[in-house]
Amino acid sequence: MFGIERGKGKIPVAITIAGSDSGGGAGIQADLKTFAAIGVHGTTVITSITAQNTQAVAAIVDLEGEIIRRQIQAVAEDMGIDAGKTGMLHTKEIIKTVDSEISKYQFPLVVDPVMVAKSGTPLLEPEAMDFLKTHLLPRATVITPNKFEAEKLTNRTIENLEDAKTAAKEISEMGSEAVVVKGGHLYLQYATDVLYYKGRYKIFETPWLDVKNTHGTGCSFSAAIVAELAKGKDVPLAVKSAKKFITLAIRFGLNIGKGHGPVNPLASLYQEGSRYHVLKNVKEAKQMLETSPEIFKLVPEVGMNVAQAASVSAVLLIWPDIYSR
Repeated sequence: MFGIERGKGKIPVAITIAGSDSGGGAGIQADLKTFAAIGVHGTTVITSITAQNTQAVAAIVDLEGEIIRRQIQAVAEDMGIDAGKTGMLHTKEIIKTVDSEISKYQFPLVVDPVMVAKSGTPLLEPEAMDFLKTHLLPRATVITPNKFEAEKLTNRTIENLEDAKTAAKEISEMGSEAVVVKGGHLYLQYATDVLYYKGRYKIFETPWLDVKNTHGTGCSFSAAIVAELAKGKDVPLAVKSAKKFITLAIRFGLNIGKGHGPVNPLASLYQEGSRYHVLKNVKEAKQMLETSPEIFKLVPEVGMNVAQAASVSAVLLIWPDIYSR
C-alpha cells in the first residue's frame, strides 16, 4: 500500500478542492485521511470554512477567489498534481475560479457535486447549479453524485436501478468520461453503485451495514477514487477499490458526537496494524507455553492451537494499551 513510486521515485500527489469541516468528518479533513490511508500525498485547496459538527452546519464563510487560485497554483507549480477532486464549491464565483485555474493543468479530475449537507444545509447556491453543469462537469474524468444530486442534475426521479443507470448516462453526456451514481439512498437489496464508463455499465454491490455513523461517506469515496487514479489505476479499478475502501470505513465508523458520526477512513490502517500485533502476541504465547513447564503440561498429546483474531473495532477502542504488558 505504501512506498508507491510513479515516474522517477515520485510519490503520487492528490489534491482536494473543497470546504473545511470543523468536525473533522467530511470535506478537506476526510479527504486528507483518505489520501493518507491509500498511500498518496494529499494537498488541499480550501474553498469555504464551515462551523460544523455531527448535527448541523452552523456557519459558512467563503474564501476569496484569489486565495483559492493561489492555492491551486502553489501546489501545481511545485509538486505537480497526479489527480484531484472537487467537493464543496459553494458559489458560482468559486466554481468560476476553480474551473478557470484547473483548466491550465492536465490531471484526472473527480467532481463530487456536493449540494446539501447530511444535516440538510445547502452547500451549493441555486444560481451556481447551471455553471457547475456547463463548465466544471465537462472537465471531469469521474462524477460521483448520490441519488438526490443525480436527480437535480438530470431533472428526473430515481427510484430503482434502471433509473440510476439512465441518470448516469445522461450526466455523462454533459461531458465527463465516467459517472458513478451512488446507491446509498436507493435502498435496493444491496448497497448498489452504478458506474457508466465508455458506453458500458458496471454495478458494484455490497451488503447493507446497519450503522448510523455515515458522515463524510461521499467525500471519502470520491477521495479514494482520486487516490487510486493518482496511483495510475484506470477508472473501473479505481472505483472498485474505492467501493471496498468506503465499505470498511462505514463499517467501522466513529461513534462520536450527538448526530451522525463520521466514517473512519483510517480503518484499513488499523486493520493492517492489528495483524502485526496479532502475530506478535501469538508468537509470545507460543514462547510462553514452551518455556513454562506448569502451563506446558496442560497441553494434550494431540497438541493445541493458539489463535487470536484481528479486530479493527477492538484496536480502535483501546489502542495501544491492549497490547501493553
